[in-house]
Amino acid sequence: MIYQKVALIGLGLIASSIAWATKRGNLAGQVRGYDLSPEARETARAIGLCDVFDSAAEAAEGADLVILCVPVGAMETAIRAVAPGLKPGAVVSDVGSVKRAVIDAVTPHIPEGVQFIPAHPLAGTEHSGPAAGFAALFDNRWCLVVPSPDSDPQKVADLCAFWEGMGAHVDEMDADHHDLVLAVTSHTPHLIAYTMVGVADDLRRVTDSEVIKYSAAGFRDFTRIAASDPTMWRDVFLSNKDATLEILGRFTEELFALQRAIRTGDGDLLHDYFTRTRAIRRGIIDAGQDTSAPDFGRTPLARK
Repeated sequence: MIYQKVALIGLGLIASSIAWATKRGNLAGQVRGYDLSPEARETARAIGLCDVFDSAAEAAEGADLVILCVPVGAMETAIRAVAPGLKPGAVVSDVGSVKRAVIDAVTPHIPEGVQFIPAHPLAGTEHSGPAAGFAALFDNRWCLVVPSPDSDPQKVADLCAFWEGMGAHVDEMDADHHDLVLAVTSHTPHLIAYTMVGVADDLRRVTDSEVIKYSAAGFRDFTRIAASDPTMWRDVFLSNKDATLEILGRFTEELFALQRAIRTGDGDLLHDYFTRTRAIRRGIIDAGQDTSAPDFGRTPLARK
């Protein structure tokens, strides 16, 4: 057991998975939780997810670790709500996929004697809500921990051990570098997925029934990504604007180069480009971060 009490503020996919994984690993004596939605709180109670409270301050009171599991744009509101119940020596963390904006929003509201150690588990599905979580979500996935220079090394080590106990690999990273890396690996791909599905919706020469009926594997995976929580992704793009725009600009340049190669019939350039990018996909599979199965292992059974 690493913590006596862990409080989860927000009870969506990530928080509910943390709750189940914490219980599986016997990592805390008590898991407490709160969600702004009464329906989410009721669902969490009904499935026995954790001890559910009707205010964030109550849930956080006396907790050793408080994890903010809310959209990036709601982090400041969440920390303001829990601050009165934070005990000296407690650690506040988060699961946001943007770090610099979260640090700027949360740090001013951390009480004296409490440490904020941001984190970001690189795991998720297109599903949301308290019932969507499962204990194995973090198994063999990465969690990036972003301590500050004045973070207590023991508290950082405890948080890393907590994530490792839930099955994750852990690495430490600077906040700005984190945001650039995630702009490449997550944020811009999501934006492209939303765009491609939007293009299909706007292209009236292809009917909605044809898009659904004849979806090839590539478009199906675009729609899976584009099914993600719109509130969360709105906040991500607005909070990680600079890094996302930088990567999106580079993507646009690459796209123009491929467009030119197709127009001019430059088969060698296309073949070389696809060969190079194919190797990256193989590297992801070799690293155990995905599967080569046709359905990418994303069947309902795999989520249990």
